[in-house]
Amino acid sequence: MNVLAELSIFPMDKGESLAPYVARAVTIIEQSGLAYQLGPMSTVIEGEWDQVLEVVSRCQNDLAKDCDRILVYLRLDCRRNRVDAMGAKVKSVQKHLASD
Repeated sequence: MNVLAELSIFPMDKGESLAPYVARAVTIIEQSGLAYQLGPMSTVIEGEWDQVLEVVSRCQNDLAKDCDRILVYLRLDCRRNRVDAMGAKVKSVQKHLASD
């Protein structure tokens, strides 16, 4: 089953600038080989259920090495027989915008 996951993960105990910690998570996502798209407030990851949840777990475990409190927002869209959900969803909305 294809999963489109929106992940926002960051420590709550490391002060104001969290970019270095977010970058660690994004590096793990990038190294997974799964399709992903970095956004200003979250990262979207696409893959199979087990693959995506494994990557999320690896991100949390990495931050847990030196963070005492981690906030994780995870939203999942699971659908059979779907590929390139990230691209298809955006193209669908753009198509409707162009027809208006």
